[in-house]
Amino acid sequence: MAIDDRIRKIEEEIKKTPYNKATSHHIGKLKAKLSRLKEESIQRSGSGSKGRGFHIKKSGDSTVVLVGFPSVGKSTILNQITNAESKIGEYEFTTLEIIPGIMEYKGAKIQIFDIPGIITGASKGKGRGKEILSVSRNADLILVILDVFNPQHLQVIIDELRNIGIRPNESVPDVTVKKRKIGGINLSSTVNLTKIDERTIRSILNEYGIHSADVLIRDDVSIDQFIDSLDTSCCYIPMLLVVNKVDLADDEYLQKLKSELPEAIYIAADRGYNIDLLREKIFEELNLIRIYLKPQGRKTDYEEPLIVRKESTIEEVALKLHRDFVRNFRQARVWGSSVKFPGQKVGLDHHLEDEDVLRIIIKK
Repeated sequence: MAIDDRIRKIEEEIKKTPYNKATSHHIGKLKAKLSRLKEESIQRSGSGSKGRGFHIKKSGDSTVVLVGFPSVGKSTILNQITNAESKIGEYEFTTLEIIPGIMEYKGAKIQIFDIPGIITGASKGKGRGKEILSVSRNADLILVILDVFNPQHLQVIIDELRNIGIRPNESVPDVTVKKRKIGGINLSSTVNLTKIDERTIRSILNEYGIHSADVLIRDDVSIDQFIDSLDTSCCYIPMLLVVNKVDLADDEYLQKLKSELPEAIYIAADRGYNIDLLREKIFEELNLIRIYLKPQGRKTDYEEPLIVRKESTIEEVALKLHRDFVRNFRQARVWGSSVKFPGQKVGLDHHLEDEDVLRIIIKK
């Protein structure tokens, strides 16, 4: 039986099985089997599937992927926020290739990919969807684009992303499993587990071939979250929701939609409405900060900041510049909000903040 057929069969059995305390361990075992099959499917897909695949080369400070149904305006959004020139039309599947663009914002060069529109069943290969969606697994941020009149597509897209191992806007479960050769399963938890019991945990571990291990759980995890902690294919990627074509909706409809999706950014891409806000939100969601370098004996370079992740240390910044800056590091001086006074001496473990000025002093 093909792997997709096996996946479908287990999914049907899970749907038919009523969830209660007596069946939770059985459902847990089924979901563990399902997770392992999906992980195998993802690995097969990534190791050279039949047909022409989609290959992207990452560049810049971060990578963002636009995901949405056909004709939601992804190409228009790409053109508005980057230097790309994506083909725009009124027909479905206008974008047949991966269209890249660079969004330059606050000194950062952010790579944006417009991928072909997905459809229901994409994660199962429909419309080359598995290949298309796989591009999102390497993104630093996923922009889900909805048509203002089709908000129901959000759950479809989230389900499709989850089916290929992406966990949008989810945190990594705080679960540690250390395998041992003998001794059985030793389970300990720092919280009261209300969503999963010990019998279910053991069933899931056995399905993964784990019969002896020290298991430490620090979250009140569900069955799905516990399985995810064992699944090496899971990607935890932030997601930003964008509702497009708001200029076509009346105020009453729009207010109702905003109450249902308060976290979304509402734009009209073809008119440029809220595009600046979208650029700002992308920068914020990527957790990027600007560091201005002040070489010894020279003025601070405010024209081209170094773009790094929030909470980056001096050591991480130094490695980005050149490994010799770490090897020969003597001290650093920082001006900005991360220090108590201007020009404070700090070490490699010091955490920098946005718009800090940094001078690295090395041994001669």
